Amino acid sequence: MIIRKAELEKVAVDPSQYPLAGYPEVAFAGRSNVGKSSLINSLVNRKSLARISSTPGKTRTINFYNINDALYLVDLPGYGYAKVSMEEKKKWGKIIEEYLNKRQELKLVILLVDIRHEPTGDDKLMFEWMKATGSKMVVAATKSDKLSKNQINKNLPLIRKSLNMALDDILIPFSSETKQGREELWNIIEKYCLIEGQKSITKD
Repeated sequence: MIIRKAELEKVAVDPSQYPLAGYPEVAFAGRSNVGKSSLINSLVNRKSLARISSTPGKTRTINFYNINDALYLVDLPGYGYAKVSMEEKKKWGKIIEEYLNKRQELKLVILLVDIRHEPTGDDKLMFEWMKATGSKMVVAATKSDKLSKNQINKNLPLIRKSLNMALDDILIPFSSETKQGREELWNIIEKYCLIEGQKSITKD
């Protein structure tokens, strides 16, 4: 995918604010601070398209990023941040659930987990729920640059087992620093969004 356009087009908290263009959408889900914004920036070769914060729970809206007037990359609010009030958690959960359940343009969900740790209870619930809805889903194990190759090879099967992934479920180690997994993710995105991809990705 050659990136000619990448911009934040819509910020939404309910369906009335979603884009109307009808482009296919790829949503990114994961716990707070797992690296969704960094992954999105890495995919499009931008340093600050998606805002990165050191404060977990910063993304409180659904952010739609227009890519080439061909698809949207959709950053969902992070879940599982303990310092957020229960009322706030319920509000975020409703926003996420409504989008994932009802958005017809949604073609693929990419669930992010931290490759260094066993998936959390919230990660497991999200994976099980998405599988139950029949959604197309890929798991990206982020921050792979923090581990050695041997550690990566050891942790990937543990993540598969913890999430109870099937043999044909896709798990990709990913690093926003080294770009490991970026090409593989783009290939999958192009496949599910029916986009004729060009494999080279331009720099800023």
